[in-house]
Amino acid sequence: MKIGFIGLGIMGESMSENILKKHDDTLYVYDLVQSQVDLLTSKGAVATKNANELAQKSDIIISMVPKSEHSLALYKSILPELQKGKICIDMSTIDPHVSIQIAGQVEATGALFVDAPVVKSKPAAISGDLGIYVGGAIATYEMIKPFLQYMGKNIIYMGEHGKGLVMKICHNTLVAQIQTGVNETLTLAASYGIDVDTFVQAVSYGGGQNFYLDGKAKAIKNQDFTTAFSVDNMHKDLQICQAMAKEKHFIMKGQAISQEVYHDAVQAGYAQEDFSATIKVIQARQNNA
Repeated sequence: MKIGFIGLGIMGESMSENILKKHDDTLYVYDLVQSQVDLLTSKGAVATKNANELAQKSDIIISMVPKSEHSLALYKSILPELQKGKICIDMSTIDPHVSIQIAGQVEATGALFVDAPVVKSKPAAISGDLGIYVGGAIATYEMIKPFLQYMGKNIIYMGEHGKGLVMKICHNTLVAQIQTGVNETLTLAASYGIDVDTFVQAVSYGGGQNFYLDGKAKAIKNQDFTTAFSVDNMHKDLQICQAMAKEKHFIMKGQAISQEVYHDAVQAGYAQEDFSATIKVIQARQNNA
């Protein structure tokens, strides 16, 4: 089956490279940034002039775009190319309601659709070790799982359309809340003369040990905020979570605290830095106290 991949950004670039390495048929690619297309074609992918040409030529269409409005525009554009026998996999992190809307439009053409957002960041995209949450028909999930395994090793079926995204937003909100706890306690410890390495070692001995701190301690210590997952993207995910909670009349005070940190990070100009750069917001608060 011929695969098309739309969206060759930080994550999509490496995800599509893994498809190239592991799939025995053509990979078509498209992105608005021509240099990203050129990079993938240099490795064996086939470029298309636009998303419609890609959709027309591909049996499986994978999208990895930044926001809800981008997914909506993309699928509205390619609807005329869709028909029975084609499968669309949107791996973007968008509002679940928007994804359900897209699913209805796509499936009205006879094509199949799933939402399949990913967890972990750039290193896992490179190694093909992403976590993937899938929402859609179980039969479609079974059909596409072998292709998802090109990109991830931990793939879980969450239920009907939108459920993969619900889980992704809950996951990222939990990460943001853990991150806020790390940032605050690490900053407090530093004010008493405890360095990052000692803090990490001490936390590893107790119940506070966590994946975020283990993965980001070196970056925080070195103040190296090279982007693996951006402040802007996490800020967007927390806004989606806020809307989901409001729909359920559920007050999430922990989420609100983390969202405030991310709002301040965006206002401070950190939007395109790695999301671990939020510690600068907490450090600034401590310095200004």
